[in-house]
Amino acid sequence: MAESALLRVRNLNTEFLIPDQGAARALEDISFDVHPGETLGLVGESGCGKTTALMSILRLLPANARISGQVFFKGVDLMTLPEKEMRAYRWRELAIVFQGAMNALNPVMRVGEQIREAITLHRLMPTREAEVRVGELLELVGIPKERGAQYPFQYSGGMRQRAMIAMALACSPSILFADEPTTALDVMVQAQVLELLNDIQQRLGLAIVLVTHDLGVVAEMCDTVVVMYGGKVAEYGPVDVIFNDPQHPYTQKLLESFPDLNEPTEVLASIPGTPPRLTEIPPGCRFEPRCHVCINRCKTESPPLLRVGESHLAACHLLVDKL
Repeated sequence: MAESALLRVRNLNTEFLIPDQGAARALEDISFDVHPGETLGLVGESGCGKTTALMSILRLLPANARISGQVFFKGVDLMTLPEKEMRAYRWRELAIVFQGAMNALNPVMRVGEQIREAITLHRLMPTREAEVRVGELLELVGIPKERGAQYPFQYSGGMRQRAMIAMALACSPSILFADEPTTALDVMVQAQVLELLNDIQQRLGLAIVLVTHDLGVVAEMCDTVVVMYGGKVAEYGPVDVIFNDPQHPYTQKLLESFPDLNEPTEVLASIPGTPPRLTEIPPGCRFEPRCHVCINRCKTESPPLLRVGESHLAACHLLVDKL
């Protein structure tokens, strides 16, 4: 139920003002809930708005961004807070593991110092206690505490990602946002990082919002999934329901393009074309130019997000006749 949700995103809109081009609509009417202890996945092709959604919630977008809508965290609408008050929520309650650990750490600071800085900036404890906390965090993510004295270049890619996770956990947040946490890591290290996130979630009881384009990661990690396309929600619901009974044509094609180990000889599907440019959004359904089952109505009217099950929603005109 929405009332029990830790985070409630309602009608979130984000646009970027571009000189001589007007506004680029990156997000339109995004809504979803995140419950305590839940892992929610944001999935879709590159450029569909997944990372923008995270950055909009955390209000970490550049100055040319315009955000509207509501983001309730424990009943407080974060969109109404002054920046000073919003800053208190970041790290303490809402932490993020940024995409690309290779570049996210400061190369001229020792790793332990960077983690300690996140603690001391929020004045959570004295410096001596913070030192102890840094060691605990490093060991929590599988790094010997002695290696906190080393620089990022002395870490492997997997260790840097673990260090970023330790930094995100420094202030004991309620929700961890993970933006493509396995980018640029080899397959074995990807599996280790995902296993680490799952283990940390079980031990600490925090909620996770996971951005990914990998449906295998979604199937393994997530309880709920939001399928995004062109800055909008195409489908939203429990992972098992959507994987077994996808209702949106985009979701169907995404799943058909993913290899099935039970059908190794099956030919994988592909989706022709590319996602729409943010400054050239089509007037109707954003997926219509690439859709294999579109009708005339799709060219002129944007489909509403319809309830097709108890907790399953999808945005497609073809669903109207089924309901």
